[in-house]
Amino acid sequence: MKQERAFPHLAVNKKGELSLRRGHPWVYGEELLSGVPEGFPNGGLVDVVTEGGKYLGTGFYSEKSKISVRVLSDNANECFDENFWARRVKYAVNYRRRVMGNDFDNCRLIFGEADGFPGLTVDKYGPYLVSEVLSYGMDLAKGAVYNALCEELPETRGIYERCESGIRVLEGLPQYSGWAEGIPNDGNTSCVITENGIKYRVDFAEGQKTGFFLDQKYNRRAVGNLSDGMRVLDLCTHTGSFAFNALAGGANSVTAVDVSEAALDIARENASLNGMEDKVRFVCADIFDFLPGIEKLPPDEKFDLIVLDPPAFTKSSKTLGNAKNGYRQVNYRAMKALPRGGYLATCSCSHFMKTELFLEMLLTAANDADVSLKIVEIRHQAPDHPVLLNVPETDYLKFVICQVV
Repeated sequence: MKQERAFPHLAVNKKGELSLRRGHPWVYGEELLSGVPEGFPNGGLVDVVTEGGKYLGTGFYSEKSKISVRVLSDNANECFDENFWARRVKYAVNYRRRVMGNDFDNCRLIFGEADGFPGLTVDKYGPYLVSEVLSYGMDLAKGAVYNALCEELPETRGIYERCESGIRVLEGLPQYSGWAEGIPNDGNTSCVITENGIKYRVDFAEGQKTGFFLDQKYNRRAVGNLSDGMRVLDLCTHTGSFAFNALAGGANSVTAVDVSEAALDIARENASLNGMEDKVRFVCADIFDFLPGIEKLPPDEKFDLIVLDPPAFTKSSKTLGNAKNGYRQVNYRAMKALPRGGYLATCSCSHFMKTELFLEMLLTAANDADVSLKIVEIRHQAPDHPVLLNVPETDYLKFVICQVV
């Protein structure tokens, strides 16, 4: 029987009701038929009900976000106390232990809505945890989550918060970074991790996002498995991860290109960590400027494999058309630069660019380049970034390996 709780009831329209019944945890402001009582705290818990008053779920209320409620549970008898968060943490951590196996030491421990922590990301780099909090309610509850993580992972040497995103401003939250209060730390803000047998220095205080892009772990391995004897071009190399996997896989030569000299400095340090400093050539350039210059290379100098890992060209459905054109242009250039029989490993990290749209874009680019593409495989993010079928926003990374024929 449903327990008595003091949570306000927020009624939703039919659209909101249908979305929740299908398992999506977000309620948008335009779907609400009623509001919270005057003085109700931002980030507080509310019960979401149908227009007729039937219970649908309980979640965090946000007074400023377009997402007015982020539902945590549809169990009417749930108590949202420290034990609740401890159970959620244990479930998330045990899932990673199972699916990541020997790769558990460096992985994403919490992936927001996919793990039932709306707006929370936590990455694990050995004994260090790095978090990003993007929702008001989760910001209020993070202390209980952090304590549960330290209980579950007693080797933890600190939790570093990278709460700098502009999304926090939209939530009414301050932007900052630093060690989480109340959690002991050893003061180190960088460490060396090993992924796919390759060492990387991760600066989780100054690096992009939480310091490293863990989602491409197995896609990097797939590139390494393909690279034996090849001349490889790694575009948007960032800190060199695809380049080093290609070298570990037996590539004859690797050229790594990025527009950021600061990123390339880290890549050079990573190359030294792995004894690869004499095996890779680093070039600071914009890929749109670099690619046309290699299209007319003589046959014995052409690249056999091009890896294309650009940043997200769109973070909004409103700019999807421009993004699709940007992806088409850069993939067209890469196809023009490859010989017949060459390979392209290309990706998009924007969830707005759905898999079918990405493949449609590749077909258009191939037609423009007057080539055909043979799909080797279509991949996604590593399983520590799980996809919930009822939450399409969790499915964001598309990684396609194809051959130009």
